[in-house]
Amino acid sequence: MKILITLLKPLSFLPALLMMYIIFSFSAQPGEVSGNLSYKISYEIIETKSELLSENLSSEEIAYKADGIHYYVRKAAHMTEYFLLAIAISFPLYVYGVRGIWLMLLAGIVCVGFAGLDEYHQSFVDARTPAVKDVGIDSIGAFIGILLVQAFCWSVLNNPNKKKKKRSH
Repeated sequence: MKILITLLKPLSFLPALLMMYIIFSFSAQPGEVSGNLSYKISYEIIETKSELLSENLSSEEIAYKADGIHYYVRKAAHMTEYFLLAIAISFPLYVYGVRGIWLMLLAGIVCVGFAGLDEYHQSFVDARTPAVKDVGIDSIGAFIGILLVQAFCWSVLNNPNKKKKKRSH
Protein backbone atom coordinates (compact mmCIF):
# COMPACT_ATOMS: atom_id res chain seq x y z
CA MET A 1 0.00 0.00 0.00
CA LYS A 2 2.85 2.37 0.88
CA ILE A 3 4.41 1.80 -2.56
CA LEU A 4 1.10 2.69 -4.23
CA ILE A 5 0.85 5.92 -2.21
CA THR A 6 4.46 6.79 -3.10
CA LEU A 7 3.74 6.22 -6.78
CA LEU A 8 0.48 8.23 -6.73
CA LYS A 9 1.78 11.13 -4.63
CA PRO A 10 3.25 13.07 -7.61
CA LEU A 11 -0.17 12.93 -9.27
CA SER A 12 -1.40 15.33 -6.56
CA PHE A 13 0.13 18.12 -8.68
CA LEU A 14 -2.16 17.36 -11.66
CA PRO A 15 -4.88 19.83 -10.56
CA ALA A 16 -2.23 22.59 -10.37
CA LEU A 17 -0.99 21.76 -13.87
CA LEU A 18 -4.58 21.71 -15.14
CA MET A 19 -5.22 25.12 -13.56
CA MET A 20 -2.05 26.50 -15.17
CA TYR A 21 -3.25 25.21 -18.53
CA ILE A 22 -6.66 26.86 -18.03
CA ILE A 23 -5.06 30.20 -17.09
CA PHE A 24 -2.70 29.98 -20.06
CA SER A 25 -5.65 29.21 -22.38
CA PHE A 26 -7.62 32.24 -21.16
CA SER A 27 -4.54 34.42 -21.64
CA ALA A 28 -4.09 33.14 -25.17
CA GLN A 29 -7.49 34.53 -26.18
CA PRO A 30 -7.29 37.71 -28.26
CA GLY A 31 -8.38 40.84 -26.40
CA GLU A 32 -11.76 41.06 -28.14
CA VAL A 33 -12.64 37.44 -27.36
CA SER A 34 -11.57 37.78 -23.73
CA GLY A 35 -13.43 41.07 -23.35
CA ASN A 36 -16.60 39.67 -24.88
CA LEU A 37 -16.53 36.65 -22.56
CA SER A 38 -16.22 38.76 -19.41
CA TYR A 39 -18.77 41.25 -20.73
CA LYS A 40 -21.31 38.40 -21.20
CA ILE A 41 -20.74 37.42 -17.59
CA SER A 42 -21.19 41.05 -16.47
CA TYR A 43 -24.39 41.27 -18.48
CA GLU A 44 -25.70 38.01 -16.97
CA ILE A 45 -24.96 39.26 -13.45
CA ILE A 46 -26.94 42.48 -13.99
CA GLU A 47 -29.74 40.68 -15.82
CA THR A 48 -30.07 38.09 -13.03
CA LYS A 49 -30.03 40.79 -10.36
CA SER A 50 -32.71 42.69 -12.27
CA GLU A 51 -34.92 39.60 -12.45
CA LEU A 52 -34.40 38.63 -8.80
CA LEU A 53 -35.17 42.14 -7.54
CA SER A 54 -37.96 42.72 -10.09
CA GLU A 55 -36.22 45.85 -11.37
CA ASN A 56 -37.59 45.37 -14.92
CA LEU A 57 -34.50 46.95 -16.54
CA SER A 58 -34.43 47.40 -20.31
CA SER A 59 -31.67 45.82 -22.40
CA GLU A 60 -30.01 49.23 -22.70
CA GLU A 61 -30.07 49.75 -18.92
CA ILE A 62 -28.64 46.27 -18.36
CA ALA A 63 -25.90 46.95 -20.92
CA TYR A 64 -25.05 50.27 -19.26
CA LYS A 65 -24.81 48.68 -15.81
CA ALA A 66 -22.85 45.73 -17.24
CA ASP A 67 -20.32 48.23 -18.61
CA GLY A 68 -20.03 49.65 -15.11
CA ILE A 69 -19.06 46.33 -13.51
CA HIS A 70 -17.13 44.83 -16.44
CA TYR A 71 -13.70 45.90 -15.11
CA TYR A 72 -14.43 44.44 -11.67
CA VAL A 73 -15.70 41.17 -13.14
CA ARG A 74 -12.45 40.83 -15.11
CA LYS A 75 -10.32 41.47 -12.03
CA ALA A 76 -12.43 39.10 -9.91
CA ALA A 77 -11.83 36.44 -12.57
CA HIS A 78 -8.06 37.03 -12.26
CA MET A 79 -8.22 36.67 -8.49
CA THR A 80 -10.37 33.54 -8.72
CA GLU A 81 -8.02 31.84 -11.19
CA TYR A 82 -5.04 32.39 -8.94
CA PHE A 83 -7.00 31.55 -5.79
CA LEU A 84 -7.74 28.14 -7.33
CA LEU A 85 -4.15 27.76 -8.56
CA ALA A 86 -2.83 28.49 -5.06
CA ILE A 87 -5.10 25.85 -3.55
CA ALA A 88 -4.09 23.36 -6.24
CA ILE A 89 -0.41 24.02 -5.49
CA SER A 90 -0.63 24.29 -1.69
CA PHE A 91 -2.39 20.98 -0.99
CA PRO A 92 0.24 18.81 -2.73
CA LEU A 93 3.02 20.78 -1.07
CA TYR A 94 1.32 20.14 2.27
CA VAL A 95 1.12 16.43 1.41
CA TYR A 96 4.87 16.50 0.80
CA GLY A 97 5.41 18.00 4.26
CA VAL A 98 5.85 21.69 3.41
CA ARG A 99 4.27 23.66 6.24
CA GLY A 100 3.95 27.14 7.70
CA ILE A 101 5.98 29.97 6.25
CA TRP A 102 7.71 27.62 3.81
CA LEU A 103 4.38 26.64 2.30
CA MET A 104 3.42 30.29 1.95
CA LEU A 105 6.77 31.18 0.38
CA LEU A 106 7.03 28.26 -2.02
CA ALA A 107 3.39 28.32 -3.17
CA GLY A 108 3.53 32.12 -3.31
CA ILE A 109 6.68 32.14 -5.45
CA VAL A 110 5.18 29.61 -7.85
CA CYS A 111 1.88 31.53 -8.15
CA VAL A 112 3.41 35.00 -8.45
CA GLY A 113 6.05 33.68 -10.83
CA PHE A 114 3.39 32.09 -13.00
CA ALA A 115 1.35 35.33 -12.90
CA GLY A 116 4.39 37.22 -14.17
CA LEU A 117 4.99 34.69 -16.94
CA ASP A 118 1.31 34.82 -17.83
CA GLU A 119 1.43 38.60 -18.21
CA TYR A 120 4.56 38.27 -20.35
CA HIS A 121 2.74 35.68 -22.47
CA GLN A 122 -0.10 38.19 -23.00
CA SER A 123 2.35 40.61 -24.60
CA PHE A 124 2.42 38.25 -27.60
CA VAL A 125 -1.38 37.95 -27.88
CA ASP A 126 -3.38 40.20 -30.22
CA ALA A 127 -4.96 43.19 -28.43
CA ARG A 128 -3.64 42.10 -25.01
CA THR A 129 -1.13 43.97 -22.92
CA PRO A 130 0.79 42.87 -19.84
CA ALA A 131 0.14 44.79 -16.62
CA VAL A 132 2.05 44.69 -13.35
CA LYS A 133 -1.24 45.61 -11.65
CA ASP A 134 -2.70 42.30 -12.85
CA VAL A 135 0.20 40.40 -11.26
CA GLY A 136 -0.69 42.18 -8.01
CA ILE A 137 -4.36 41.25 -8.34
CA ASP A 138 -3.42 37.65 -9.16
CA SER A 139 -1.14 37.60 -6.12
CA ILE A 140 -3.95 38.70 -3.81
CA GLY A 141 -6.07 35.77 -5.01
CA ALA A 142 -3.12 33.39 -4.57
CA PHE A 143 -2.38 34.68 -1.08
CA ILE A 144 -5.99 34.15 0.00
CA GLY A 145 -5.92 30.60 -1.42
CA ILE A 146 -2.66 29.77 0.38
CA LEU A 147 -4.00 31.14 3.67
CA LEU A 148 -7.19 29.12 3.26
CA VAL A 149 -5.22 25.89 2.76
CA GLN A 150 -3.02 26.72 5.76
CA ALA A 151 -6.06 27.40 7.95
CA PHE A 152 -7.95 24.33 6.73
CA CYS A 153 -5.04 21.94 7.20
CA TRP A 154 -4.13 23.42 10.57
CA SER A 155 -7.70 23.20 11.86
CA VAL A 156 -8.13 19.61 10.68
CA LEU A 157 -4.77 18.42 12.00
CA ASN A 158 -4.90 20.39 15.26
CA ASN A 159 -8.52 19.76 16.16
CA PRO A 160 -8.68 19.74 20.02
CA ASN A 161 -11.72 17.41 19.99
CA LYS A 162 -9.80 14.86 17.93
CA LYS A 163 -6.88 14.91 20.40
CA LYS A 164 -9.21 14.46 23.40
CA LYS A 165 -10.83 11.40 21.80
CA LYS A 166 -7.42 9.81 21.22
CA ARG A 167 -6.37 10.38 24.85
CA SER A 168 -9.58 8.91 26.27
CA HIS A 169 -9.10 5.53 24.54
